[in-house]
Amino acid sequence: MDRAQAHTLEAITAAMILISSLVFALQVTAVTPLTGSTSSQHIENQQAAVAEGVLASAEENGTLAETILYWNESARNWHGATREGYVRGGPPTTFGGVLNDTFIERGIAFDLTVYYIDEDGTRQSRAIVDLGEPSDHASTARQLVTLADGDHLVNADGTRSSSTLSNASYIVDDGHAEGDLYSVLEVEIVVWRM
Repeated sequence: MDRAQAHTLEAITAAMILISSLVFALQVTAVTPLTGSTSSQHIENQQAAVAEGVLASAEENGTLAETILYWNESARNWHGATREGYVRGGPPTTFGGVLNDTFIERGIAFDLTVYYIDEDGTRQSRAIVDLGEPSDHASTARQLVTLADGDHLVNADGTRSSSTLSNASYIVDDGHAEGDLYSVLEVEIVVWRM
């Protein structure tokens, strides 16, 4: 009988230690904004949908092409940008203002990159906006932009330049395009919470 009581007492003590360990482990686990959950997945999905919508509407109304053509021939870069692109927000174009209003003012960082095929047939990239290293929970959206030989570059003041892509020194050469087609570029935006 004494032996049965000892085993029962031992089992109850082991159960209390196990429950105490579980309670302690749950209390020390911190839940942060970067902890994976269905709500953070929902936020990522929302950010991706907003980014896709911003790119699609900018392509539709021509402000995306205007931003891509906001090119300084002599500097071989976008007007006022560093070699890494714009590092404090979107470019000073209509589309750049939309990016700032949509993302920066809501605490969301973004990178905007243009991809193109060079004359060797190699895929290259060039940053338009570089606001840092994306987090692990970043969302990405892409949009194709077709440029024609007759498209004009955009001056620093936002007016149309006299230079067209067919006679300009631009990010990509027209070495392999047929007819009036200059190039097809892929614009990618990566968004993440700051």
